Amino acid sequence: MFGFNRVKKAAAVATATAAAAATALLSAPAAVAAPQPIVGGTTTTTTAYPFVMQITDASQNQFCGGTLVSPTKVVTAAHCMVGESAGSVRVVGGRTYLNGTNGTVGRVSKIWIHPNYTSVTDGEDVAVLTLSTSMPYTPAKYVSASQTSVYAAGTTARILGWGTTSSNGSSSNQLRTATVPTVSDSSCGSSYGADFVRSDMVCAGYTSGGVDTCQGDSGGPLLIGGVLAGITSWGEGCAQAGYPGVYTRLTTFSNLVTTQLNS
Repeated sequence: MFGFNRVKKAAAVATATAAAAATALLSAPAAVAAPQPIVGGTTTTTTAYPFVMQITDASQNQFCGGTLVSPTKVVTAAHCMVGESAGSVRVVGGRTYLNGTNGTVGRVSKIWIHPNYTSVTDGEDVAVLTLSTSMPYTPAKYVSASQTSVYAAGTTARILGWGTTSSNGSSSNQLRTATVPTVSDSSCGSSYGADFVRSDMVCAGYTSGGVDTCQGDSGGPLLIGGVLAGITSWGEGCAQAGYPGVYTRLTTFSNLVTTQLNS
């Protein structure tokens, strides 16, 4: 059984200790991926990436990321929203630092989770949040169902988040980013076996490891050509050689996302 590392709240809260994170991971269901900051990346700002959102609890403790795709809609991972209610979640935009007080805090009026979602390794790891009021930031464009060629092996993709900078380490107070190449389906299947669902997932990372999403980055964007093409989902550890990050293949769910945008 893999030690899935891109799931829910574990070590994502900035004030959590490494011990608390380890306890959370040990107590999490085996098939659940733990939340992830960017390993091997550099700092950036929400000015550069205005569509990158913090997803927090009601006290504004960040546990996942999300991508603004319209003034009132945020795409994130289904595993981030399991067990949450609209009243328990906030979306924070325009805040580069976890300990900041600037930006816009949005309440959530509706959480849509893919109806077939059961666990990250079964796929369908996509959710859409509807905000009570509009965010004053430029939304990201996202892939259409027909743009499957964007995942060609070796294509440069960008990852972003506030997750830990090492597996089970401390969260990054500042938004971080990195670039990673997409990985062929056959190579990703060799790494993860039957847990890699080709229709629903895409992998990105270096064969040698070293750069990856990590705990707390879950739900955040995988950008290809500046367009949202994936959602940070799961992986074996963080930045381990031979185990690239696994992302929701958004082309598969693009039409469902559009339906939620229009709802």
